[in-house]
Amino acid sequence: MDYRGDSEYAHGSEERLGVLVVNLGTPDAPETAPVRRYLREFLWDPRVIELPRPLWWLLLNGVILRVRPKRSARAYQTVWTEAGSPLLVHTRALADGIAAELGRSLAGPCAVEVGMTYGNPSIASALERLRERGCRRLVVLPLYPQYSGTTTGSVFDRVSQALSGQRWVPELRFINAYHDESLYIEALASRLAAHQAEHGAGERVLFSFHGIPKRYFLNGDPYHCQCLKTARLVAERAGLAADRWQLSFQSRVGREEWLRPYTDETLEAWGAEGVPTVDVMCPGFACDCLETLEEIAEENRERFEHAGGGELRYVPALNEGDDHVALLATLIRRHASGWPETAASLDREALERDREATRQRALAGGAER
Repeated sequence: MDYRGDSEYAHGSEERLGVLVVNLGTPDAPETAPVRRYLREFLWDPRVIELPRPLWWLLLNGVILRVRPKRSARAYQTVWTEAGSPLLVHTRALADGIAAELGRSLAGPCAVEVGMTYGNPSIASALERLRERGCRRLVVLPLYPQYSGTTTGSVFDRVSQALSGQRWVPELRFINAYHDESLYIEALASRLAAHQAEHGAGERVLFSFHGIPKRYFLNGDPYHCQCLKTARLVAERAGLAADRWQLSFQSRVGREEWLRPYTDETLEAWGAEGVPTVDVMCPGFACDCLETLEEIAEENRERFEHAGGGELRYVPALNEGDDHVALLATLIRRHASGWPETAASLDREALERDREATRQRALAGGAER
C-alpha cells in the first residue's frame, strides 16, 4: 500500500485536536449528471443497500440510475439556495459555530473540518486537511443522533478507509449516538415550543424519522429503539399528552417493508380524519435538507391537505442554532476528555519551550527539520 507520508512534518511542531463533522452528503448541483454521480456513490454503499452486489449492480445501473436522477434533480431545484445545497450550507455554518465555541472553551488549539459520507467535501479530503493542520488527536462527530449501520456505520467505514492510507494515524475517538442526551432533548423541545409560540400549537405533533428496511432492524440495528426513545423524551419534555403525538418513518423506497408507521400514510389518515393542524418535527435530521424541506414541508404537506386535513407546519431542524452548537461542543469535549486540549489549564509557554527543545534534540540527532 502506498502510505501517505508526513513529509512536511517538523520536529517540535504544534499538535492539536481535530474534529471531523460528518453529514450524509449532497450533489454538487441540482442537475441530472451531478445527482446521478451522487446517487451512484450513495446507493452503491453496501451499508445502505444490503443486497448481493451482482444483482444490485444490475438494478442500480440498469434501472434506478436511468430514472431517478432526473426526478431527484427536480426535487433538489425546489430547495437549492444561492449559497448551494441547504444541507451543506447548514452543516458548514454548524461546524463554524462548533469551532468558535471550542475555541472559547478548550485549553489547547483545535481544528474543525466538514466531510460528507457521499459527495463533496469528502471525508478523505477533510481528514487530509486535518492532518495538514497538525491534528494528532481526532474526534469524529457524525451528525446522526440515532445510530444506524446505514449512516453512522458508513461514516466509520469511510474514516477507517481514509486513515488506513496515512502513515502516522492519529488517536481516534468516535461519537456513535446522542439520541437521549439531555441537551439534545431540551433543544428539540425548545425548538417546538418556539415554533408553537409563533404559529400556535398544532392539534397533533408528528415526529418523523428517516426510515430503514425492517429487515435491518430485525438483524440488530438499534435505530428503531433509539428513535422511539428520542420521540418519547421530547414529548415528555414538551408536555404533550399521549393522544397528541405520534412517531413515524419517512423516505422509504422499493417494495420491501420498512419501519412503520409510514409518515405519508399517517398524514393521509390524519387528513381523512379532518385534523385541523399538524406540527411535524424531524429529530433525526441535524440540518435541513431535501428530506425535510421538500419531502415533508412540500410533498407531505400537500398529501395531508389533499386528504382533507387543515394545515401542516414543518418545525425547522436545529441547524446552526446556539443550543445545537452548545450540545455538540459538549459532546466533543466529553469525548476528548483526558487529552491536553481539555485540561483545566495549559501552560502554552512551557509547551512551546518543550517543543523547541524537542526540535533541537532532533536536529542534533540528524533530523532534517
